Amino acid sequence: MALAMGITLLGLALAALAGALMRGAPVPIKTVVGFGAGYVAVFLIAHLGLRGAGYAGDEALLPLVAFLSGLGLVMLYRLDTHLAFLQLVWLAIGVAALLAVVLLWRDYRWLEQYRYLAGIVGLILLTVTVVLGHQAGGARAWLAIGPVVFEPVEIGKLLLVLFLAGYLNQVKELISLRDGRFGGILIPNIRYSGPILVMWSFSMLLLVVQNDLGAALLYFGILLAMIYIATSRASYVVSGLVLAVAGVAVAYFLLPHIRIRVEVWLNPWPVATGRGYQTVQSLFAMGSGGIFGSGLGLGHPELIPAVETDFIFAAIGEELGLAGALAVLLALSLLIWRGFGVALSTQDDFGLLMAAGLTSILAIQTLVIAGGVTRLIPLTGITLPFVSYGGSSLVTNFILVGLLGLVSGREKV
Repeated sequence: MALAMGITLLGLALAALAGALMRGAPVPIKTVVGFGAGYVAVFLIAHLGLRGAGYAGDEALLPLVAFLSGLGLVMLYRLDTHLAFLQLVWLAIGVAALLAVVLLWRDYRWLEQYRYLAGIVGLILLTVTVVLGHQAGGARAWLAIGPVVFEPVEIGKLLLVLFLAGYLNQVKELISLRDGRFGGILIPNIRYSGPILVMWSFSMLLLVVQNDLGAALLYFGILLAMIYIATSRASYVVSGLVLAVAGVAVAYFLLPHIRIRVEVWLNPWPVATGRGYQTVQSLFAMGSGGIFGSGLGLGHPELIPAVETDFIFAAIGEELGLAGALAVLLALSLLIWRGFGVALSTQDDFGLLMAAGLTSILAIQTLVIAGGVTRLIPLTGITLPFVSYGGSSLVTNFILVGLLGLVSGREKV
């Protein structure tokens, strides 16, 4: 925790100094001290709160989250101090949510009783978003309740994992029995996999209607990962990927939004001043960063549209270089490794499935956003966990870490 805090405070100081030198203005000492003090206070409260309550879970989770959140705060402070302030507020709310999960719930196993409720509530949230939500960034993914605006998809991914963990724990042996085939594709026993396929298909339909393809990819990845973890049948994963490729091919011809994404991914240069502008600027930014980057506050990440959300990894690549980008990926990889370690260490099947599913969320999001920014795969609108700006994503991820802490702590009680 001390190391994570030290790196964050140093980053804030360097970003403030570079910004002042670039503008020829005095260093905003009060502002940077306020941000640093707020960040330290948030995670100090988290640490002391967990310690005071006798937290017995994985001790590596909070420091890794503190490092990633701190680096995200530094990049946002460098880009837009107002967004950085809002992110700090969301950090405080996220830590409060984590403490509430760990301190109030204690035993996570009661969640299994509400698996169907979790699935139904997730579908209701997506349906309401389609009907009443408003559009931003090409996707109808936002829902407003009074002054609060959030992404139901972020909550939905946790609810999907809870539903799948509870249901698969009950039928995992039965799903593997009497495999069937549809059009030459291996499918699980339809009698027991039916509820999963129906709920997932409805979720995919709603997400396509919303134009939120990043979330659709995330949900699909969660489903495949958890079915494989529950059944150990690689054939289901292969069949799922075949269906995914077929679905993308159909969507390419039927949905203009998908076609544009794929064409920009294949060759953004002819439309570099139009639809490919975002991708091209991202590639220029990362290419100009070199090994160690231009330095905090000395690059031009503000030229990338939506840099604070979808493209913050490109901003890190420009100003912190390949070394900084790899450090972020390493920290996320360590968090994912610890998450799967929690799943493997638990003796409770529901806890294993839930921890593995929650960790799969972090793994898939990291792969999708890093791959999209570097043009390894088509770009999708997914945030980098704990680093990108976004209240819904940040708070949801803190709840996710809280649930992992509950599972890991259960084995040490």
